[in-house]
Amino acid sequence: MRGMPIEPVRWRPGRLAVLDQTQLPHHELWVELQGADTAAAAVRALTVRGAPVIGIVAGYAVALEAARGTGEAFAAACDRLRGARPTAVNLAWAVDRVQAAAERDGPDAAVAAAEAIHDEQDAAAAAIGEHGADALPDARRILTHCNAGALACAGEGGTALSVVLALARRGEVEVLACETRPLLQGARLTCWELRRHEIPHALCVDAAAAGLIARGEVDAVVVGCDRVAANGDVANKVGTYAHALAARAAGIPFVVAGPLSTIDPATPDGAGIEIEERAGDEVAGAAAPPGTPVRNPAFDVTPASLVTALVTEAGVAVPPGRAEIARLLSLAPRAATR
Repeated sequence: MRGMPIEPVRWRPGRLAVLDQTQLPHHELWVELQGADTAAAAVRALTVRGAPVIGIVAGYAVALEAARGTGEAFAAACDRLRGARPTAVNLAWAVDRVQAAAERDGPDAAVAAAEAIHDEQDAAAAAIGEHGADALPDARRILTHCNAGALACAGEGGTALSVVLALARRGEVEVLACETRPLLQGARLTCWELRRHEIPHALCVDAAAAGLIARGEVDAVVVGCDRVAANGDVANKVGTYAHALAARAAGIPFVVAGPLSTIDPATPDGAGIEIEERAGDEVAGAAAPPGTPVRNPAFDVTPASLVTALVTEAGVAVPPGRAEIARLLSLAPRAATR
């Protein structure tokens, strides 16, 4: 496996830049963010995406705001950033953590908190990969959905793709990558990352995945997550639930990989997760008759009963019920959770 490291976020003292993920795979364009409002706009536009990276960027954006003062304007800017997207819990978690550090100890503490978030997510990715590979020792044909690599999660391989990279270090693997709505993030981003890592892969439309699983062409499904409820229900990019149902019918593992920061113990179950609805023109485009109503949920919720294992940096929950979720959270440093 070769290729240059994938770096979605660049932080230098007082300066924050992100790799514009809407321009990949054709252009590698860097965008500088000045603070909370430009970061919020980048998150809404999917310039920045992936729950852990959203948290990293949000933390740095709050640190930039803190350098200008920590009064009412600072609090209002944090509120605007916190509300940029509703489903991924890492956004609010990171804003709250860095805001609290700034208001308690000043702007230098805010920078330290933001950098700590970045370091923790990098370390989490490496640990998730090894734990996931241990949980899937015989899996060589992996189906994944959306993009849960370094672009979305930091570290060498992110979350789901970190598991793939760890498996590839132990033997040959091949990946079936679903194209994924919105904005074909699997086709554009996951395939771009897999090519850089020189991992054999093929692209399929989302609707083809269940049939390929049923034909015995997949050993395991490995996906990332945007929020995990206290009972183990998982919110991930829309289409994930269908893959979980297909995996259960075929009797293969359905594994969710994510850092502890993605677990939200304040949300009892999946019914409490707000699902973002995106603009209809992302779906209708030029194909549908003008004025056609569109439903465009960006995420769906997979019940914990369909999840074989939840892989985190602290270990693996099998199955991911309330007791196992609480056990994993108890193993984490306090700063890494809520």
